[in-house]
Amino acid sequence: MQPDIRHIDTLIHARWVIPVEPEGIVYDNYAVAIHEGRILDLLPAAQAASRYRAAVRLDYPEHAILPGLVNAHTHAAMTLMRGLADDLPLMDWLQNHIWPAEAAWVSVDFVHDGTELAIAEMLRGGTTCFNDMYFFPEVTAHVAAACGMRASVGLIVIDFPSAWASNADEYIAKGLKLHDEYRHHPLIRTAFAPHAPYTVSDGPLERGRVLADQLDIPVHMHVHETAAEVQQGLDQHGMRPLQRLANLGLVSPSLLAVHMTQLTDAEIGQFAAAGGHVLHCPESNMKLASGFCPVHRLLQAGVNVALGTDGAASNNDLDMFVEMRLAALLAKVLAEDASTLPAAKALHMATLSGAKALGLEQEIGSLVPGKSADLIAVHLAGIETEPVYNPISQLVYATGREKVTDVWIAGRHVLKDRRLATLDEHAVLAKARRWRDKIAG
Repeated sequence: MQPDIRHIDTLIHARWVIPVEPEGIVYDNYAVAIHEGRILDLLPAAQAASRYRAAVRLDYPEHAILPGLVNAHTHAAMTLMRGLADDLPLMDWLQNHIWPAEAAWVSVDFVHDGTELAIAEMLRGGTTCFNDMYFFPEVTAHVAAACGMRASVGLIVIDFPSAWASNADEYIAKGLKLHDEYRHHPLIRTAFAPHAPYTVSDGPLERGRVLADQLDIPVHMHVHETAAEVQQGLDQHGMRPLQRLANLGLVSPSLLAVHMTQLTDAEIGQFAAAGGHVLHCPESNMKLASGFCPVHRLLQAGVNVALGTDGAASNNDLDMFVEMRLAALLAKVLAEDASTLPAAKALHMATLSGAKALGLEQEIGSLVPGKSADLIAVHLAGIETEPVYNPISQLVYATGREKVTDVWIAGRHVLKDRRLATLDEHAVLAKARRWRDKIAG
């Protein structure tokens, strides 16, 4: 007796399906069934036709299908500052170039246009979710939602005034309003986002911790980015910044600590015991000579480590394929062990680890029935990527973001054969060029 055939929205056949969960598994000649924005089934392609009848059937005989990448740390609008002040140490870069440029140019229009440019770049690079920290976060949220992009938007707090808010109380009040506006949105989440220990005083940090606990949202913060930051904490507070945050109750499973290049073994143990997450940005750390995050030791201690690009002003791109490769290679060098951080783990860090850090591991980060259909197709045929022995190794060590052909978010086909479906590429580029002309003067 023939089983009943179920009518569904989309059926994707592919040469390889890489679910990420379980880690390291590759399914050959598989299909992904999608209905009402969610993954319904993963099954051998030969069985799919007898089980499902799809409104849309797509075939990718030379592609790998995998979860969309999660960019766990961005400053999306700063894409408009790409290349503005290169080859400088962090504090010189910030204090003498980036902060003055922000004071002169950051506005609603700047954040809108910069975020559009960033989302266009991320979608074309296989990123389906980003965790942002920047001024005018309500604009970032609006643009992401309009583009069908998944985002965690930071409720930024900083001690000094900006074009968005004049003091910590106003930052927090505006952030709470934004959280309330998007708390039921299917694609937009929020996170409390104090900038860094050296730019936020104890009072706003304590208040933010209480609010983050009440709202059940993460705390997204730059921590121990450079040796100079740690020394400044010792000079001003008599303790290392991470200890100060611990004393304020911020080191917890809610903390998303970005960079973390300066860590003692004791700090790693304490951070692991507290259940915090590390957002590792290898390319930005290298470019700014900030140091190296001890990823191998963090993973050994049981810390969840996710990957981010940082902003394009310090990277200078939003390319998660590069971050995967650098994370794996740097970990091997620092551990002096070529088996450290294998390709499957690097892919996990760029997908499910990022989802876990954002509290979205039940929704995205792996191809599991019931999860949102956030997935990407990566073309692995061609001179640069063949022969293919292990598709996961190929993705991490040989493939570039230009091989991403298609992207779906919540089942919506937002990149089709390298063409953006929810953004006007020509308009995005025209706006970026107008900003270049303004800022360059």
